[in-house]
Amino acid sequence: MIQNVVIQSGDSFYSLAQKYGTTAQSIASLNELNLSDALVIGQTILINTPDRMYYVQPGDSLYKVASTYNTTIQDVARASGISPTSSLQVGQLLYIPSAPKRASEAIAYLQPTTSPISQALLNATTEAAPQLTYLAPFSFEPRTDGSLKEPSISGVLDITSQNRVIPMLVVSNIDENGGFSPDLAEIIFTNNEVQNNLINNILTTAQTYGMTDIHFDFENLRPAQKTSYNNLLWNVKGRLPQGYTLSTTLVPKTSDAMTSGVYGAHDYATHGQVADFVVIMTYDWGWQGGPPQAVSPIQPVRQVINYAKTKMPANKIMVGQNLYGFDWTLPYAAGNPPAKAVSSQGAVDLARKYNVPIQFDNTASAPYFRYYDENGTQHEVWFEDNRSIQNKFNFIKQSGVRGISYWKLGLPFPQNWRLLQENFYIVKKA
Repeated sequence: MIQNVVIQSGDSFYSLAQKYGTTAQSIASLNELNLSDALVIGQTILINTPDRMYYVQPGDSLYKVASTYNTTIQDVARASGISPTSSLQVGQLLYIPSAPKRASEAIAYLQPTTSPISQALLNATTEAAPQLTYLAPFSFEPRTDGSLKEPSISGVLDITSQNRVIPMLVVSNIDENGGFSPDLAEIIFTNNEVQNNLINNILTTAQTYGMTDIHFDFENLRPAQKTSYNNLLWNVKGRLPQGYTLSTTLVPKTSDAMTSGVYGAHDYATHGQVADFVVIMTYDWGWQGGPPQAVSPIQPVRQVINYAKTKMPANKIMVGQNLYGFDWTLPYAAGNPPAKAVSSQGAVDLARKYNVPIQFDNTASAPYFRYYDENGTQHEVWFEDNRSIQNKFNFIKQSGVRGISYWKLGLPFPQNWRLLQENFYIVKKA
C-alpha cells in the first residue's frame, strides 16, 4: 500500500523507515528525494507500507481516513478491529482495506520552449507516458492564410509510440504576438477560404504525425463568436477520417448565466454534442496576476464539474489539473509583478531553504506557506501535494467523469504519477 505521510517535527528518513517497516533509501527513491535532504514539517511524502498499515496523524478522524482512501468508516473500523464510533489517537495503527481501481483516461500537455525540445522536457514526458492516454504538444498555431505554425516535437512521437499514447494535434488561436487572439479567430470563423485551408492543413498534419485526436483550444473569444466557433467545430467534425476524434478545451463555468467576457463563446452544451470529449480548465483561481490563493480549490472544481454534467455526459469530461503553484510577493496589490510559477517539488525546496513549515487549508484542500526572503520581503506560496491530488482523484471517481488532464509537463511532482497509478487503470488506446 502507498500511504501519504505528513512530516512531523523530529521525523527523518530513518525514523520513518523503522516505523513503517521499509528502508530510508526506498522512501527517498519513491519521492525522488536525496537522503541528505532535510524533511520539512508539513511536507507530504509517499511510503510503501506492508499490510496496508496506516498510522493516525494529527487532525485525522475515521471519516477523513476513509475518505482519503476511498473506502468507508465501517470497512476501516472492521479491518482495524475497532468501533466505527471510536476516537482516534495520534500514532494509532489502522489497517486500510483495498479500494477498487477504476478505468480512467489521462492527458498531459507539453509546451516546448526550445527547438529542439529540451532533454529535461523529454525526460519528464518519458516519466509520465506510462500513465497517459494522450499527450498534447502545445500548440499548432493557425496563421491568417490557414497555414499552421508547428511546435517542436522532435523525439516526442517516439515516446508516445513506445508507450501506446495517442498524440493530440492541439490547435490554438495564439497569434504571432504570443497571445490568444479573438481577431485571428474571427478571420478563421468568417473567411471560408482560410477556414478550408486550415482544416486541410490540420488533417494533413494529423495524418503525417499520426495525431488521431484534433483538439481545439480557442480562448479569449468574444461572446458574439459563440455560434461561429460552434460552426467551425461542426465543420471539422464532419471532415474527420474514420477513427479520429475531436476534443476541445473549455473555460470553467458554473451556470448558464456566465455569458459575458471569456465565458460567453464557450458553449458547454454544443461542445458536449460535437466533441468526443472536453478538457475543462479547473484551475487558475489563484493566478499570476491575482491575489494569493489555491490554484485549484476543491469546492469550485466540484461546482464547475457538477454544472458541466448538466450539459453533457460525464464520460466526456476531463478534469483539468495544474502541476504548478505560485509564489506571490506580499503585500499583494493589483499591478504587482506577476507571481512566479513553482513546481510542487520547487515549493517544498523553498520551504526547506527558508526553514518554514507547510500548512494545509482543508477548505481549499491545498498546501501553502509564507516565508521572508533575503531582502526581508514576505512571500506566500500555494501549490499541490499528495493530499490535494488524492482529493481530486477521489472526486473523479465519485463524479464518474472520463478522467484527468494535466497542465503541464516539466514541473516536477513525482508523487502524482505514482498516486495516479495507485488509483486508476489508465486507458491505453494506441
